Amino acid sequence: MKAFVTGLAAAAALALASAAPVSAQQNSRIIVVSHGQANDPFWSVVKNGVAAAGQDMKVQVDYRAPETFDMVAMSQLIDAAVNQKPAGLIVSIPDASALGPSIQKAVAAGIPVISMNSGSDVSKKLGALLHVGQDEIEAGRIAGAKLKEMGGKVGLCVNQEVGNVSLDLRCKGFTEGFGGKVTVLPVSNDPADVRAKVKAAVAADGSIDTILALGAGTAGEPSVAAVKEAGKTGAIRVATFDMSAGFLKSVAAGEAAFAIDQQQYLQGYLPVVFLANYAKYGLIPGGNVPSGPNLITKEKAGQVVELSAKGIR
Repeated sequence: MKAFVTGLAAAAALALASAAPVSAQQNSRIIVVSHGQANDPFWSVVKNGVAAAGQDMKVQVDYRAPETFDMVAMSQLIDAAVNQKPAGLIVSIPDASALGPSIQKAVAAGIPVISMNSGSDVSKKLGALLHVGQDEIEAGRIAGAKLKEMGGKVGLCVNQEVGNVSLDLRCKGFTEGFGGKVTVLPVSNDPADVRAKVKAAVAADGSIDTILALGAGTAGEPSVAAVKEAGKTGAIRVATFDMSAGFLKSVAAGEAAFAIDQQQYLQGYLPVVFLANYAKYGLIPGGNVPSGPNLITKEKAGQVVELSAKGIR
């Protein structure tokens, strides 16, 4: 009988020992849910930052996003992440009214949340520990002021993700900083659609001398192409939020004014580092971490083209 009990105890101990690594692995998992669309190269850089931080911190990271800009699908992804009880959750917040309830569920469940990229204005209200990104309206003001300084008087703000509150704030800031007439041009995430609509807009209004796109690969590059096709390169200044190797080449060639770098690699990398240290040591920065904005002009563009092509800048 004693041998039988001893055998049971040994078996139980073995079972607990074999279960411990699985439990530890589950407890160290960090889940990232972004609104990034699959065809937008901006988000592949964010994902690269997430993956690198996971390797550096030796934690499991899962990156998830809806196929298109879909707030219902994104909220469902957040809910599913909460049900898995990860050690931490990282989210972008392009629409607080749509995503807020799901984020608050995570906070109520005791899951540490950090927001990144979008949502700096609502992050704290929803219970997130901090935000890693840029102040979108201030970044828009800086871009507008620079384009005004360059001589702009009539502007076009090209919005490729209608419904994203952060992009609305960029246009609002641009209008405030620019001081001249600004028209918002809603387009889709399809570069061909952007090129056609921008070309039509500049043909319909010959006074347009400035274009600010809200995404480099999706809207910035097609805007440069549209201006070139319209024969107005140099007459119309084109700038963009974010960076792509193609747009940076246009800046270096003098075909575009500048790109606004919010260092999205850090937006993916830093939250993972912060949550890993928070889970291990209880350490967390005392406030939001600004990753931008930085204006990349002709003088700087050549230096970052290679890093952009590598998925880091």
